[in-house]
Amino acid sequence: MAKRTISSSPHILGKDTTTKIMLDVIIALIPAIIASVIFFGFRALLVVLTCSISSVLCEFICRKVMKRNNTIGDLSAVVTGVLLALNLPVNIPLWMAVFGSIVAIVVVKQFFGGLGQNFVNPAITARIILMLCFAGAMTSWVTPNYKEHIDGLTGATPLGILSTGVGEMPTFLEMLLGVRAGSIGETSVIALLLGGIYLIIKKVISPIIPVTFIGTVFVLTFLKGFDVNFALYHILSGGLFLGAIFMATDYVTSPITKWGKVIFGIGCGAITVAIRLFGSLPEGVSYSILLMNILTPHIDNLTLPKYFGKVKEVKNGKN
Repeated sequence: MAKRTISSSPHILGKDTTTKIMLDVIIALIPAIIASVIFFGFRALLVVLTCSISSVLCEFICRKVMKRNNTIGDLSAVVTGVLLALNLPVNIPLWMAVFGSIVAIVVVKQFFGGLGQNFVNPAITARIILMLCFAGAMTSWVTPNYKEHIDGLTGATPLGILSTGVGEMPTFLEMLLGVRAGSIGETSVIALLLGGIYLIIKKVISPIIPVTFIGTVFVLTFLKGFDVNFALYHILSGGLFLGAIFMATDYVTSPITKWGKVIFGIGCGAITVAIRLFGSLPEGVSYSILLMNILTPHIDNLTLPKYFGKVKEVKNGKN
């Protein structure tokens, strides 16, 4: 009789690996990186490289100190670094960017066991920590200036203008292209959509969370004053597309079930609108994703399918 190897599940392995998935995410982020260089100059690329390299170094050193297998080859640290960079202003001091990478990789990711163990998105959490520690630097926005072709001009973001009513809003075309103030990777909606479409085609992410997230923001802001333009400005402003496509869809910190993803997306959208319209901050994407990350285990428990043929549990000796 032939010998057979018996092992625990899974018995059927897919072709996708962590490295391959992370590489697809990096490829999907390239349009946003290119757009950031076009609109904010090569300083944007310097911020991206700083965050990426420091994230990889942090993971390498941390794994060595903790005497764990090295994991920099899975490219997850690179993805975290790039996402963090795209959430930062172009003129942020580079040492602050490095500090953000340390928070994301060491504190949020490795202290909880590494990839797959963190309960919140590392890049999102690092951005929030930077906002709390260095509010001035994190809210010093640059508007692309094509007249001088060299430097940008400091200015308010569209959400800031919507909140205060002071300033001139960019056109819808400018917001689609990315000609507006904001973090270096959030301004070009077209670039982010290209990356999102790529990830959906490659089946790296499901469209459920991005669609429900963005759709909820549109519906709720429309209901605020029954103004389509107001709702369109809200979905095109801030980091909504960057957060909805690339961070809310994180495998580790988002629900695994279909209805769980729907609840997650709606929750993110509702919290974002609540912060934007009624909070003291003009933007709420990062906070909404963080809060829903914390609720993800409960969402999964509520939406997990029931086992077919499961026997009812016995309580107090009775069925």
